Amino acid sequence: MTSPVRLALLGCGTVGAEVIRLLHEQSADLAARVGAPLEIAGIAVRRIGRDRGDLPVDPALFTTDALGLIKRDDVDVVVEVVGGIEPARGWLVEALRAGKSVVTANKALLAEDGGTLHDAAAEGGGDLYYEASVAGAIPLLRPLRESLHGDRITRVTGIVNGTTNFILSAMHATGAGFAEALEEATELGYAEADPTADVEGFDAAAKAAILASLAFHSRVAAADVHREGITEVTAADVASAKAMGCTIKLLCIAARGADGQGREAVSVRVHPAMIPVTHPLASVGDAFNAVFVEAEAAGQLMFYGRGAGGAPTASAVLGDVVAVARNRLAGVRAASESAYADLPVRPMGEALTRYHISLDVADRPGVLESVAGVFARHDVSIATVRQGPAAGDAGAAGDAVLVIVTHVAPDAALAATVQQLRGLDIVRSVASVLRVEGGL
Repeated sequence: MTSPVRLALLGCGTVGAEVIRLLHEQSADLAARVGAPLEIAGIAVRRIGRDRGDLPVDPALFTTDALGLIKRDDVDVVVEVVGGIEPARGWLVEALRAGKSVVTANKALLAEDGGTLHDAAAEGGGDLYYEASVAGAIPLLRPLRESLHGDRITRVTGIVNGTTNFILSAMHATGAGFAEALEEATELGYAEADPTADVEGFDAAAKAAILASLAFHSRVAAADVHREGITEVTAADVASAKAMGCTIKLLCIAARGADGQGREAVSVRVHPAMIPVTHPLASVGDAFNAVFVEAEAAGQLMFYGRGAGGAPTASAVLGDVVAVARNRLAGVRAASESAYADLPVRPMGEALTRYHISLDVADRPGVLESVAGVFARHDVSIATVRQGPAAGDAGAAGDAVLVIVTHVAPDAALAATVQQLRGLDIVRSVASVLRVEGGL
């Protein structure tokens, strides 16, 4: 074997510790796959004295000087599992411009400023790999940027956040409300003490940006993604979905198609949606992730597995480490960023979708005609209507519940329809609005 490939590890939290353990436990196999041993040159942490249990690593490798570690001549590959925008961006740009290869799990940074990292990699001639940034151990990004390069991807639909999937799955299974399901997720360790990034859709939006960038050969940032969380999803919404043969999932949806002027563009969004129980994503439960890819030649492809956790994420990190280490030994680099298409991102108002709308209305003649007239004025076609008496405290005596599912229409037209419905005297309240995806 040749001289070792030396790694600088930035971060030693849950994922970093698992990377160290796997490097130790699988050292012989990894060396055989790479063609040279993989050695840790140093580990950058915030506090050196922190108790790290029985981690199989020499304590002398720890340092608080991340930038100094990156700049060392004996470092070949920088592995970043710290997260956040700064100082991680500065560290990785420094490494890439110096010609070192980088493996990162930093979805937030890639989604906010991935272009800067790709430009630095092109300048320095090193590799930039980030399989672990989306969907944990699921091999997903490599197929998008390599295996499917001979095809034209038209749509990517995914469940890419385990916390929200656990919550919505629990609500579907037990009939619990959002607050109760979140409490259970927190007790079981699926939700952080501050779950905002997950339940408000920020985590999924970052991943959606990365997926769209790879699928459509265009730079898409998190700021381009329409984002809605799951905090407004109620037990009544879940029950209504069940009655329709659906379930509710937080979906990231990226699609390509013509914009309002007939030019090719992409639409990228994250929001809760009803999908039929027959859809492949409907059966994805607990904290698992799954991504459904549609391509012109390959057809429909499904990627499924554990999307988070120390060990699954570390598995993806090490897969990238092996790839970039082999490239360095061979004196080659992976294919650079593919952003040649440079497609614009369509505003959410142009996205084509369907709505499920639940209205509390006055139960008297002419109500349905008035409501239907609002839909007609906005060129929104109604697919189904279901009417029943108001239940419990949903409305006063003489009120009714009207549940309407639309055909596909621009989101702006659907939103305007809902806004006008709120102003009708006969509409007591718009109880719920959810998008419907996947066909019914």
